Amino acid sequence: MEVINLETNDRYTIELESEDRHFVLSLSPGEYELNRVQISEGPFLSIAVLSTSFTIGPEPITYLGTWRFGVDSPKYGRMVAVSMVLNEDERSQALDYVRGQYPALAAASVHDVLPQPATTETRLYEVMPYPRYPRYFRRHLW
Repeated sequence: MEVINLETNDRYTIELESEDRHFVLSLSPGEYELNRVQISEGPFLSIAVLSTSFTIGPEPITYLGTWRFGVDSPKYGRMVAVSMVLNEDERSQALDYVRGQYPALAAASVHDVLPQPATTETRLYEVMPYPRYPRYFRRHLW
């Protein structure tokens, strides 16, 4: 995923593995936008352009909810759906994770922000080179 600061145009890349459940990103206060999602499936790579914005305030911890991604099966015109919800059980699990990883934030206040729009659907596009497979490139003498 790629997040961009709308005031400074700084870009932040978030790389998640399939077993990752939580992620933490240190961002300065300001307006941000989730503008790109990239999905790797074996040797194939797809990308979708989004426009979901949120505000990071001065609070030490901002919880952005649970982000759920739904991806169509491989086909022409493949879509990705993204929905963001505030779920109290998952919020407490995420805060336990953050406080376990960063003990200095154990007593920090938490501000909940739900990105807007909270639900979006867009098309996934295959990224060249296709397929993205190391052996494929070994056959060519560039």
